[in-house]
Amino acid sequence: MTDARETATPATSAPVPLLDPREGIPPVTASPEALADVVAAFAAGSGPVAVDAERASGYRYGQRAYLVQLRRAGAGTALIDPVECPDLSALGEVLADTEWVLHAATQDLPCLAELGMRPAVLFDTELAGRLAGFARVGLGAMVENVLGYALEKGHSAVDWSTRPLPEPWLRYAALDVELLVDLRDALEEELGTQGKLEWALEEFAAIAAAPPPPPRVDPWRRTSGMHKVRRRRQIGVVRELWQARDRTARDRDVSPGRVLSDAAIVTAALENPPNVHALAALPGFGHRMGRRQLEQWQAAIDRARALPERELPQPTAAYTGPPPPRAWPDKDPDAAARLSAARAAVTALAEELNLPQENLVSPDTVRRLCWSPPSELTPEVVASTLSSLGARPWQITLITPLLTQSLTARPAEH
Repeated sequence: MTDARETATPATSAPVPLLDPREGIPPVTASPEALADVVAAFAAGSGPVAVDAERASGYRYGQRAYLVQLRRAGAGTALIDPVECPDLSALGEVLADTEWVLHAATQDLPCLAELGMRPAVLFDTELAGRLAGFARVGLGAMVENVLGYALEKGHSAVDWSTRPLPEPWLRYAALDVELLVDLRDALEEELGTQGKLEWALEEFAAIAAAPPPPPRVDPWRRTSGMHKVRRRRQIGVVRELWQARDRTARDRDVSPGRVLSDAAIVTAALENPPNVHALAALPGFGHRMGRRQLEQWQAAIDRARALPERELPQPTAAYTGPPPPRAWPDKDPDAAARLSAARAAVTALAEELNLPQENLVSPDTVRRLCWSPPSELTPEVVASTLSSLGARPWQITLITPLLTQSLTARPAEH
């Protein structure tokens, strides 16, 4: 009997609902013995391996994986519980020379690395979709548009730390890797037809080789609504409350937003309540919050209130790059003219190539080049500068002529 998936429905037809994995829902691997069987099966498999991970964002502290899904020809699908099997390095080793197929790889690679799994070669179906010019690049949209199947996506935001995991969630997780390799093959063909496959392979190699990102400096500055807080003393309150919340969330292993909302932090910073009674009257610190919690938050506010002026945070974070582009016309009209010309050139080329501007060249790279251009404006020097800023060879080949010309732009005469 021929599986329907072997003759994919054309994307122009109504999508066919994909309701069950072709071999059924596999048992969850949750013991050393079961993991050893999975390692052996995937070592004996062939071709690329589809990989996915589910986290508990919004429920738990951090971004650890709570389920890892894999599929490979000859091995079938595996669902691994990384709580019970926290060391997957043996699996990573047998797949070391295998191409991994992931969707939005940069989202899953950090939590997979924590488990001992790091790909040497990968294919990112989301990034491939962007480079191929697809308007919608979510996994469901890509599978539907490219392969003609409709994935059920109702469980993407559930609490994957739940144990035992309900069967509908496991079915959803297995289906997430069911067609990833099929999608990869179709996108490789499409990219080849468009003459973009080498570009994609350079991008995938850069992702696989990238070192772990450094810890974020002053992560409390990303508090939602922070733009409303302008005085240094108020900013100090945000910092103290954010840090107190982060410690509590880490200790309890819950998402920080479930401990105290960003909106509550900003409100407290703006209102500067003098005591627990006043704090309890503010939105986000209502009747559900116990006295002990309220005292904890008030203590953080009091610490900020007691800080000497020299220890208060600056209104803006230290930054080594160029200033915000809106300030360029006043600070450096020549730089503003260069940036305007460069943006127009990049936009036009991106539209011609049918890919997002940010994938043609990083906006930050363009800003840095325009703010501090090399002293010698030759294609060779501009190309070298782009390389030092992290641009890939295919990007450098395409944009060097445009940017070299843009760097000679001057402000219009009035």
